Amino acid sequence: MASWDRYFGDLQKNFTNFAVPVSLSAATIGVVFLLKRFGIFYQWFHKVDAQTKRNGGDIVADVLKEHGVKYVFTLVGGHISPILVACERLGIRVVDTRHEVTAVFAADAVARLSGTVGVAAVTAGPGLTNTVTAVKNAQMAESPLLLIGGAAATLLKGRGALQDIDQMSLFKPLCKYCATITKIREIVPTVRKALQVAQSGTPGPVFIEFPIDTLYPYAMVKKEIGMKDKAGGLVQKVINWYLQNHLNDLFAGAFEEREMTPLKVERPMATRSQIQKSIEMLSRAKKPVILLGSQSTLPPTPVEDLKKAIESLGIPCFLGGMSRGLLGKSSEIQVRQHRRDALREADVVVLAGAICDFRLGYGRVLSRRSKIIAVNRDKDQLYKNSDMFWKPTLAVQGDVGSFMVEVARGMRGYKCDPDWVKTLRDRDEEKEVANKQKAEEIPDNHLNPLKVLMTVEEVLSDDAILVADGGDFVATAAYILRPRGPLHWLDPGAFGTLGVGGGFALGAKLCRPESDVWVIYGDGTVGYSVAEVDTFTRHKVPVLALVGNDAGWTQIAREQVPMFGSSVACQLAYSDYDVVAEGYGGKGYRLDRTNEDNIKEVLERALKDYRAGNTVLINALIGKTNFREGSISV
Repeated sequence: MASWDRYFGDLQKNFTNFAVPVSLSAATIGVVFLLKRFGIFYQWFHKVDAQTKRNGGDIVADVLKEHGVKYVFTLVGGHISPILVACERLGIRVVDTRHEVTAVFAADAVARLSGTVGVAAVTAGPGLTNTVTAVKNAQMAESPLLLIGGAAATLLKGRGALQDIDQMSLFKPLCKYCATITKIREIVPTVRKALQVAQSGTPGPVFIEFPIDTLYPYAMVKKEIGMKDKAGGLVQKVINWYLQNHLNDLFAGAFEEREMTPLKVERPMATRSQIQKSIEMLSRAKKPVILLGSQSTLPPTPVEDLKKAIESLGIPCFLGGMSRGLLGKSSEIQVRQHRRDALREADVVVLAGAICDFRLGYGRVLSRRSKIIAVNRDKDQLYKNSDMFWKPTLAVQGDVGSFMVEVARGMRGYKCDPDWVKTLRDRDEEKEVANKQKAEEIPDNHLNPLKVLMTVEEVLSDDAILVADGGDFVATAAYILRPRGPLHWLDPGAFGTLGVGGGFALGAKLCRPESDVWVIYGDGTVGYSVAEVDTFTRHKVPVLALVGNDAGWTQIAREQVPMFGSSVACQLAYSDYDVVAEGYGGKGYRLDRTNEDNIKEVLERALKDYRAGNTVLINALIGKTNFREGSISV
């Protein structure tokens, strides 16, 4: 703990900066300190256990264990070591990554797939600032996760200690709940509340800051705090008195028994009247359409119950975000193409967690002739852009999954017009035929990305989980690859974040060890997390990565080049990402024109290696096509 000298070494020198003028009488000094450290009264009634070897990290781990947390993702740092060691002791698996942002992405994936809170713990200062993008992504994707961060010692916050910054100001705009632990006895109620808030209402991230002296044992904190055994003059005696009082207050009642069980999670629910009005509107509809968003997969409704409810309605559905895959690989009511046309013609549209942001043209794609039933837990999202381009006929602030199940229950015997369903299905099939024809084109000296992806579609297993991380290649994959079941697709969500791949895949494979976990990368975004091949290898968590390598940031180049006549900053190289993966302990494969006729065989060999326990990266050298011509990147 030599590093603690940075925290406490200058305490006596700087004492007068935070205490009182030494010219005051001893009695006055005592009164001032007593008022300043009001917690002394707590010490009169609560024991300070100076002999125990337990510490604040043990208490954190106890609460996490009681809440069913199985994984804590981290990049190690001295501020948080007690938490990690305690979690390991209790059987909570600690998974260390190569970048803090990956740790939070992994926690996000666990939250989405498990229906619980994902947990990440990182050290102070740069450890926390490295997570900001992932925390914002979780906020916008409505993922419940707990971020635990280290901090400077309680006495030295704001005084220039190592890695000491105003962390709360950074995370308050991003998190539903933020707290700083100032006494060890606050740990249990604070962690319980944070875990409750993360899951209640509209789920999202929460943040707890742990100063280093709230996590280490009493004896160590006392040793490092700067007290001197042989006090000299009045000033030193006052310093010792102050520090002892602070130490006692910090540890008073720290290890007393407290209730650690989970607090009740509060979720808004639709009223019986709202459900009945929705049933009446849908029962009279001739051309209804349902748009399911990520919120539909949130607890408490099991996704299998939601699937049965949607299938019983028989209403054509467009699936987005985490709802992709809900209806399996092939469903007569799932529609993938021509969404704008369907919404233009529909007489009733159910926005079941779908939001009128850029993904729905801010509401402009909705017909003013349509009746709109909007359901969302979040009031702001429920009415997003309703003052501009659209108006909900019925706005329901409530849980999406339970709403759909109740509506389906009230519409038993309902049958959607088969001609309407067939019209939308026929359009889908026409587009599928066009895509297959496009896959046969031969671009410049490299593979056709559609052909590669269609071959991947052929070899996907029924339990495969697909992680989407990229721009142009991944957007193409979204048209071609079909998730096989509920919660089998992970993408960043509304924030459009690049770099989620390594963390999402890590969390997904831990939650579903029996499943094939694929990461579909662009060659731009693979650079963000290819180092996590090392993490997959060390922790024996194999992942299968496919890189669409077209030597550029093609999503941006599609607009920039024709608009401005320059490809500046859009060009990459046909780099050997397969070799990079091998350097990190994985296995690499290369797909190019030399094995164009054997793409399926190469993929099957890669799958065999993967299922033998290896992380595998397939580097597919692809050419440019006009498949997504006209797509926008902003």
